[in-house]
Amino acid sequence: MKAAEQETKSGVDHLSRKTTDIFALAARMMAMDDAAWAKHANPLSVYSRMSILPLMSLAVMSRIWLGWYALAPIALVILWTWWNPRAFGPPKTTDSWAAHGTFGERVFLNRANISIPSHHSRWAMGLGTVSGVGAVPWIYGLWSLDYGMCLFGLALMVGGKLWFVDRMVWLYQDMKNTDPTYTNWQR
Repeated sequence: MKAAEQETKSGVDHLSRKTTDIFALAARMMAMDDAAWAKHANPLSVYSRMSILPLMSLAVMSRIWLGWYALAPIALVILWTWWNPRAFGPPKTTDSWAAHGTFGERVFLNRANISIPSHHSRWAMGLGTVSGVGAVPWIYGLWSLDYGMCLFGLALMVGGKLWFVDRMVWLYQDMKNTDPTYTNWQR
């Protein structure tokens, strides 16, 4: 823990400031405020969020049966993507892997204000890249109706995201005592 604090105080998280912050852009698009983050810490929110990419796959592939009417299920999945972090109430307790994962995401998104250890940044960027690379076969599979490629892309994207959340749990554990705001998220 002391190494993480020293690394944080020395400001070694240079990697995240050199490139466009796609993570912060995604958070801004979701319009997450403190109330939404508190609700998103509910394990039901975290686990049900994993349904988004498979549902989007089905919605896009429904063009086979629905034609242009497939835009309706696609719109519903987009709405679910935005509503999901707000759909469930705040958890009674935040002693869960899912809650700590969302807390870690918040810490990660705040890294411009409070530096995080560089190894956490590298892992987050790497796992984001894995998910991004998974988008290529997924999109190709959706376009060409190649179910194998679609599933391969889904596995990379969902696997990368789950591993990312797991790393965010670790980040939160390392950082929760560095700022009172982080500590106050727990109950």
